[in-house]
Amino acid sequence: QVQLVESGGGLVQPGGSLRLSCAASGSIFSRSTMGWYRQAPGKQRELVASITAGSITNYVASMKGRFTISRDNAKNTVYLQMNSLQPEDTAVYYCNARQTSGLFAGSEYWGQGTQVTVSS
Repeated sequence: QVQLVESGGGLVQPGGSLRLSCAASGSIFSRSTMGWYRQAPGKQRELVASITAGSITNYVASMKGRFTISRDNAKNTVYLQMNSLQPEDTAVYYCNARQTSGLFAGSEYWGQGTQVTVSS
């Protein structure tokens, strides 16, 4: 079955950087739109960025210029490079895969999340 495992979270000072990774299994990566979402305590889960199977990217306006999403199909991994981090970026970050073709087209999968804390 499809499994998504995030890593790279942790504690960072304001202005610092982190790179999150999401490793996918199940042989669906190359035909999936991948996304990063985040959820802070007491708030709704929100989209941060996404990247299609054709490497078309989309960013929430507040993230554009600071965050970069990318994918490495050979490694079945999607990344989120986060720069100029601020306390408001503190949240659990989740990896999402949306299958766009095949028998289970339309199916979505979620990772377990990785905590990002921005604090001095």
